[in-house]
Amino acid sequence: MPQHVSPRGTFRKIADGLKSQIEKDGEMAQLPSAAELMSEHGVSRGVALRVFAALREDGIAERVPGGRWRVMRSGEESERRTLAERLVDVITVDKLAVGESFPSTTELSNRFGVSRPTVSKALDKLAAAGLLSEARQGKQRTVRALPKRTESPES
Repeated sequence: MPQHVSPRGTFRKIADGLKSQIEKDGEMAQLPSAAELMSEHGVSRGVALRVFAALREDGIAERVPGGRWRVMRSGEESERRTLAERLVDVITVDKLAVGESFPSTTELSNRFGVSRPTVSKALDKLAAAGLLSEARQGKQRTVRALPKRTESPES
């Protein structure tokens, strides 16, 4: 039985529909999940993921690690920083000194609205950069160095 509808461009049609929905609903903050797109439009997971990629390229959505895709509105460019970059700011905002305990993975997960494994990966990046101590079971991470705001060398 021949198929009359071409799958080519389906992701773009769905993405355009979501764009229209976002424009109409100023309160829309998250995109539907991949499973919801698959069910609603009768498409594969690959097509649903292409929808998200198209919306990201258009600057309309960004991936939230450990969560749903977030709708981006104009003026939200500052929120596009990585979780690791935002975690570096915790040292400054919380006025932490070298040797002080860094907030726990659970605290940071709640604070930034992402999963604990996502926070752990970002913390590992900060440890690799030398800002935090390595993770050890039963021991809280500590601040090893303060973030540099300028490119001046330190001794």
